[in-house]
Amino acid sequence: MVDLPGLDDLEPQGQRVLVRADLNVPLDGHKVTDDLRLEASLPTINALRDAGARVILMSHLGRPKGEVHDDLRLAPVADRLAELLGAPVAAASDIIDDDAHRVVDQLSDGDVALLENLRFDPRETANDPSFARSLAALGDAYVGDAFGAAHRAHASVVGVPRVLQPAVAGELLRAEVETLSRLLESPEQPFVAILGGAKVSDKLGVIDNLLQRVDRLLIGGAMCFTFLRAGGAAVGASRVEEDQLDTVADLIAQAGDRLVLPVDIVAADEFEADADHELVAADAIPDDWMGLDIGPATIRTFADVIRGARTLVWNGPMGVFEWDAFAAGTMGVARAVAECGGFTVIGGGDSAAAVRSMGFADQVSHVSTGGGASLEFLEGVELPGIAALRRT
Repeated sequence: MVDLPGLDDLEPQGQRVLVRADLNVPLDGHKVTDDLRLEASLPTINALRDAGARVILMSHLGRPKGEVHDDLRLAPVADRLAELLGAPVAAASDIIDDDAHRVVDQLSDGDVALLENLRFDPRETANDPSFARSLAALGDAYVGDAFGAAHRAHASVVGVPRVLQPAVAGELLRAEVETLSRLLESPEQPFVAILGGAKVSDKLGVIDNLLQRVDRLLIGGAMCFTFLRAGGAAVGASRVEEDQLDTVADLIAQAGDRLVLPVDIVAADEFEADADHELVAADAIPDDWMGLDIGPATIRTFADVIRGARTLVWNGPMGVFEWDAFAAGTMGVARAVAECGGFTVIGGGDSAAAVRSMGFADQVSHVSTGGGASLEFLEGVELPGIAALRRT
């Protein structure tokens, strides 16, 4: 952390401070349905406002692929952010053109503005230098605070801090780096990792890196079926990545008794919320049936391991938790993590959504705002958005 400058390294009074935030929140029409990322951005925004900065927020929303989509405009986000701040947020109708300059020019000390969706311009994801320079021209200093986008080498993440100094990390970004670094560098034992979600191929790097550190690795979600199949189990029509079976077999051998796999599965006859389903042994899923959740014996086994953890990280749900019939596994793990008593980290993405929807978010030590970013960090990869801010 010593080479990652922060807000204390700025003198923001009267300065236009460009803040790359992660305000990529779910919308239902014009209503924000999950405030996690907005709330996580408040400490940086309020610290800059209190110091007299003119705060200019930048963010993406969704995947517009370089084109303007009215349903992905940031005005509803500005409205909700204003409610959380208790202060107006001026929303520009463009990113770097006339209205952006008009909105920025009208700011007074302590005011907040929000530029339009960065990804409406294809030059953002292309890390186009001219686009980065145009963004930089709107500010006098740069704050990188979008951990959820820190694994993307985009113009607003790495291009702007190359041309606009000073460039420092915001409170959210520093907190994420500090927390996730603790998992990799100084975890208190026993250290337990729980991984779920759909694809084992997305998490091979994480598994390989964590196996050097953890005492137990619990595997659930659809990715468990590739592990079970690699170990010789009959998994029916469950999702299996055939091209990863040899790699996973090597991981199983490497992990030994540190690896904990499901012993029972809730299987269904089709991938539907109201499908017929039954509890089966994890190594004997019927042909044409697919596993959609871990079973109660597995939940108890996982909970016993979780209960003894002093450090824990969880990334990925245990089943199709959006459907009531297949939510028990994720709910059971979430409850066990909340009751653990150790240093507990939820690695963003669906796990964060599940913990919040189940009311356990305030019972864990840290809920990350970046699913993909946290995974890459836990692989041991230096994220571009962090490297761009480090002092050399």
